[in-house]
Amino acid sequence: MLIDQYISLSGVELVDLPSNFFSVIEDYQRELSTMNDNSHAEIKWQYQVPELGEGGSCSLFDQLSEQPYDLTAILGGMSEFNAKLLKQVTAIVDFYQKSSGSQWFGVYQKRINQAGDTVLVKLAYYGAPSRAEFPLTQAFAAMSNNSTVGLSGKARIINDVGLYLSAGGEYYTCDPKVQSEACLPLFSDDGELVGIVDSEAFAKNVFIGNELALLLSVAVKLGSVLR
Repeated sequence: MLIDQYISLSGVELVDLPSNFFSVIEDYQRELSTMNDNSHAEIKWQYQVPELGEGGSCSLFDQLSEQPYDLTAILGGMSEFNAKLLKQVTAIVDFYQKSSGSQWFGVYQKRINQAGDTVLVKLAYYGAPSRAEFPLTQAFAAMSNNSTVGLSGKARIINDVGLYLSAGGEYYTCDPKVQSEACLPLFSDDGELVGIVDSEAFAKNVFIGNELALLLSVAVKLGSVLR
């Protein structure tokens, strides 16, 4: 998918852009295009997750579940195809981390879980442990940017979480240190919504300029991988 198509579909608002914004995107996309299946990215089939609060709605910060989340069930096993998928996604996460100013980043794919519910499942990430699945329901979207973007296909960028909350915005708090967040949809080449990315930073006004250019480049690349 071309970057202008992605921007139009996702509804990302581009304001106060530096003059080299789109040339920076081109540079990132050029680097991403050279990535291949021989990446040394280390995939994880299991990862730690926080305990969930009453009713399973909120994560309990700094309280980890004894049972790690296992991706094999929702992916359908440790097949060669799934291993390749996780390796590609993890390599892109590693690429993003090297250039980003964010402290947390996760890639979620739209899947049906073992209970038959449509969810966003976290395939790879860096940063503190966080919940593995976000329900794709209107009820959960009322408090979750991830679910909102996963249902609407429209980007949500919050460069001042405190200001957003004081204005009445709903927010799913995973880590109280987060001050800005960017949640972007992922589209296949034919425009199908296949997942989201979520990036979080401990400073305000992170997702502008080159950081936004990086995130957009990675989102377009991931859409073609998750297709």
